[in-house]
Amino acid sequence: MSSAQNTASAQNLATAQTRSSGQTPSSAQATRGAYDSESELLTGEAVALELRPASVIARMAGGIIDYLTYIIATGLLLWLMLSAAGAIGLPEALFAAVSIACVFLGVVLAPAVVEAATQGKSLGRLALGDRIVRDDGGAIAFRHAFIRAFVGFFEIVMTFGGAAVVVALLNPRAKRLGDLLAGTYSQYERVAAENAVVYGVPVQLTEWAATADVARMPDALSRRIAQFLRQASGHTGPTRERLATSLTAEAALYVSPMPNIDGAHSSPEQLSPELFLAAVAALRREREATGLRLEQARLAELQPTLAALPHGFPDRG
Repeated sequence: MSSAQNTASAQNLATAQTRSSGQTPSSAQATRGAYDSESELLTGEAVALELRPASVIARMAGGIIDYLTYIIATGLLLWLMLSAAGAIGLPEALFAAVSIACVFLGVVLAPAVVEAATQGKSLGRLALGDRIVRDDGGAIAFRHAFIRAFVGFFEIVMTFGGAAVVVALLNPRAKRLGDLLAGTYSQYERVAAENAVVYGVPVQLTEWAATADVARMPDALSRRIAQFLRQASGHTGPTRERLATSLTAEAALYVSPMPNIDGAHSSPEQLSPELFLAAVAALRREREATGLRLEQARLAELQPTLAALPHGFPDRG
């Protein structure tokens, strides 16, 4: 499906939703925010996926690694071919043709074959963590790789990368001229590992946690609470308090007994909803971990019985 068709399907879906909700398209668009075709990819189901194009600096570093490798390999190939041509008595008039063939093989054909075989990877991109993909996010074919390598000979090798850098600086996805002609861009794939911060039961709720029952809470609500706690620092103050109050109201149906909670903090004895959610998440985590440990202990006790032969059955092994 083309990007134009994807955009059209998204607009049709948005129009249908706004009509059913009684909103005008302009007010609904203002509520949701505009779709950015440069930083998002719209799927056939009208779901916007965030894109991570590689920066100009990352592309420059990867390109330096790649073209240094290809130029050195091309120089070695050219030296071997010219030495072999002189050894077999090849006319000097054909040396220029041999040189052109070696340069084409080493600087144009070899990069294209490497990119097509590795689906957009190369030595420099392996080091930097990016990959060449189509504009719609799919894997490139040989024609894309060949166009990029052929144009790259003129905009990178002939201009020492100057033309490629200038074009990339003027493009929001850091595309060079070869990417514009081939319909590709460099997507950054290396994401830093997320170190999840694990909190225990707040001190103010330690006594309450000893008798609290949170076992009836649905798993979906528990996951929403855990997600909110992970992302709470990224919300504004009013949004953070509103979400915490809403989740507390839902969790209160499955928690017994309930502590004294008030979002307005009218007295020192009253706790914020976010502290309550942190205590609930910690209790759920601790009790699920305890249940898993008890289950593993029971399985370990039953293992000799499960592995043993039936009574009276001969051991033939």
